[in-house]
Amino acid sequence: MGKPHQHAESSAKKFGGKMDDYLEVHLLLDSSKMAFADNRHRALTHNSWFINHILPKIFGNTITNSDKKSISVIDIAEQHILEDFSYHFIPTAQDYLTQMMKSSWMHGQGLPPSAFTKEEKHNSITYKFNHKNV
Repeated sequence: MGKPHQHAESSAKKFGGKMDDYLEVHLLLDSSKMAFADNRHRALTHNSWFINHILPKIFGNTITNSDKKSISVIDIAEQHILEDFSYHFIPTAQDYLTQMMKSSWMHGQGLPPSAFTKEEKHNSITYKFNHKNV
C-alpha cells in the first residue's frame, strides 16, 4: 500500500467506522519515513515487537471507532504491515537487525556518522590525506 490515509481507509472498510478513527495509528507507523526516506524506515515500526509492545503503550489495547466498536490496536497495525508486505508476513525486529552491519560505534568505540557535520567530515578527510606520511 502506501500512505497512512490509504491504510486508514482500508481499516475503516475492514473494521467499520471512518478513516479518521484509524489515521493516528497509521501515521505513527509511517512516521519513521521522516527519519529515513526509503523502505528501510520500516525497521523502526513495521515489526512484531513494535506493534505488540509499543503501540498498546501509546494508544491502549483498543480504540473505539465512530461506530462505537472497540478495535484492537494490534489488529490495526498488523493489517497495515501485512498490506505493506503484500499479505505475506509481519517481520520481527530480529529480521531487520540481523541484516545490519555491526560498526565500532555500536560498541561504544568512536562516533556514529551523524556525529559529524559535512565540514567536519571534509576537514577530517583532508587532514588525513594531507598528513598521510607524517
